[in-house]
Amino acid sequence: MMIFLKLAFLFSVGSLLGWCIEVVFRRFAHKKWINPGFLVGPCLPLYGFSLVSLYLLAHIDVSFIENPITEKIVLFIIMAICITVVEYIAGLVFIKGMKIKLWDYSDRWGNIQGIICPLFTFFWMLLSAVYYFLVHPYILDELDWFVHHIEFSFVIGMYYGILVVDVIHSFKVADRIRKFATEKQIVVRLENFKASVEKEKKEHFKFLFPIHTEISTMRSDLEAYYESEKIKLEQKKAKFEEKAAMKAQAKLDKIKSKKSRKNEGEEK
Repeated sequence: MMIFLKLAFLFSVGSLLGWCIEVVFRRFAHKKWINPGFLVGPCLPLYGFSLVSLYLLAHIDVSFIENPITEKIVLFIIMAICITVVEYIAGLVFIKGMKIKLWDYSDRWGNIQGIICPLFTFFWMLLSAVYYFLVHPYILDELDWFVHHIEFSFVIGMYYGILVVDVIHSFKVADRIRKFATEKQIVVRLENFKASVEKEKKEHFKFLFPIHTEISTMRSDLEAYYESEKIKLEQKKAKFEEKAAMKAQAKLDKIKSKKSRKNEGEEK
């Protein structure tokens, strides 16, 4: 029971802090306030699972490695790989099951299906080191204090009660997106869809409810998103074909130039 309360507390804290980090990051990256993730409220479960994973993995005994520096590096690599696996599973479940892509690393080097990439695995490793040295040693006593003060369990219970309502609402929205995506045989990029709704409606961006939940309105929003993605794909295809044509022409010109110099040499 005690370990369950600890993990429940860590999950809620990790989900909330992760949401705050993403909000601030997107504010600087996109110059606007964006509610990140799939849920409506301040919760990113991926970060919650990640904090729980870091807490459990920090107890792994790697003392068989003699060099203390190597020991810590190996531990941080294990942490980063485990979190990356969690990230991959979460992304894959939504893509295969809900036809929704929550994030997209397709433009990153070494990415796998646009879900994970080496750069963010490295960031997870840095975050693991920060957690291990600056967080983990100081939260153990606090966690013990928390589980021995039952009144705080009610606070966590309220958090999870609200979270359940949020999950039910969000999955209803996701189910409508899934049906549309299945019909069109596409995967909906959630962030692009949110941006499309904002652009199409030309109204103040709703931070908590960026996606209209009415069936008819949502259908029209998805249609607009689908058309905009088709245009983007066509433009990208045209740009790629133009670059390929330019490369082919440059190669042809190079061959002609070589032949011309060779003929001139033979005439001399």
